[in-house]
Amino acid sequence: MTAARLLGRTGNPNRFPTASAFAQYAGPIEIASADRVRHRLSRRGDRQLNAALHTVAITQIRMPGTRGHAYYQAKLAEGKTSREAQRCLKRRLADHVWRTMVVDERRRALLTGPGGQLGAATESSAAGPTPSAGSSDKSLPEPAIAEPTPPHQPA
Repeated sequence: MTAARLLGRTGNPNRFPTASAFAQYAGPIEIASADRVRHRLSRRGDRQLNAALHTVAITQIRMPGTRGHAYYQAKLAEGKTSREAQRCLKRRLADHVWRTMVVDERRRALLTGPGGQLGAATESSAAGPTPSAGSSDKSLPEPAIAEPTPPHQPA
């Protein structure tokens, strides 16, 4: 469900020129005023996409042995608070998701034709300017006459 939400909310990943643009759309931005720093979702951001990334981050944090858990623990060891480390993990996940989606989009573009569907081609599928009919495709010279069937006899 989370992967479907990520794909559905992002759409075509090529609309984001960089991973930073995607991360800004998907995650919180820093708002600083005097000596107070806050984080909130950008007005251009997508809250459902942010929620999907949050679900992935929390899942990674709770599962020891994953790269996300190791990254989170390293950020805590650097002296970051739990929320700061979680925010760093979400940014790293956003970068990974964007890169993966861009690579998949490029691969799909190479495999599909100009119309975007598999098997689409620019050349015509007709053999030549005047197609010919085989003997089984030609019409018969006269109407077919049905043979009468014998009546059914009980056994």
